[in-house]
Formats: sequence, structure tokens, C-alpha cells
Amino acid sequence: MMKLIPVEPKHQQLLWDILHVSLWDPPPAGLRPREVLDMPSVAIYAQDWGRPTDVGVLAVDDDTVMGGCWSRLLTTGLGYVNEETPQLGIALFPEYQRKGLGTALMMHQLDSLRGRFPAVALTVHPQNGARLLYEKCGFALHREIARGYLLMLAKL
Repeated sequence: MMKLIPVEPKHQQLLWDILHVSLWDPPPAGLRPREVLDMPSVAIYAQDWGRPTDVGVLAVDDDTVMGGCWSRLLTTGLGYVNEETPQLGIALFPEYQRKGLGTALMMHQLDSLRGRFPAVALTVHPQNGARLLYEKCGFALHREIARGYLLMLAKL
């Protein structure tokens, strides 16, 4: 049975692992090389977790982490909208995908952000099936951005 726990600084390595899985590219591409996490444009989403505006949740079953959802207020990044809108990431490890867990994970994260921020943003490749989950959870297309990716926004 899934339970949700807050992402804390002690979970830094897990956050790196989940960020890595979240970097989805359309088939036939597989998982990107792990070295991509060393790029400053990627590292900003997880590095030094525990800032006052960092909000995240891990999905766990017993002692097994299934995935997570997190957001961070940044002044740059692919999903930058403004200085009041955090950027969100979400991923489940492959063995836990397509089991309905993402909706509960996302809705919990959005509830955690309500009252703290006016909106939250995320980016998604248009071929990523997770886009349907994002729309179901209240995200709408904000604009197209670099390399055809979509910037989606959920009002809180």
C-alpha cells in the first residue's frame, strides 16, 4: 500500500534518482546517461534539497521508494514562468508506472502547494503519455517552449 512522505534533505540521492527517471524522451530513446544530472541546467531541480520553498513528496511501499513529485522555486529553467511559480517534477520508477499511482502523488503535491504559490509549472514532451495525467490534475497548456516541449501551468 502506498504512503506519501515529505522529501527531506536526507533523501537527496533518491531525488537525484527520481529526477533522472523524469527526464523522458520519446521512443526509441531510452533513459538518458546519468551524467546529464551534472549539467547545471538539470542539476538546479534537485541540488542542495531543503530550501525554504522546496516542496516534495515520495511514494513509498514499506521501505521501497516507488517515485516522487517535487517542486522548486527557481529564477531560471526550462519551465520558468515567473518568480512566484515553482517548477514541478514527477516520476515513478519503471516498475511502478501505469498503475494509477501518479494521480495520487500529483494531487498530494498540488494540495501541498495550495496557499503557498499562485500556480505551478511543468514541462512535458508532447508525445509523453503523462500529459494526460497532468491535464487530469488541472494543468493546461501555457505555451510551447524549446525543442517542441510544452510548458503547462496549474493554477492553485
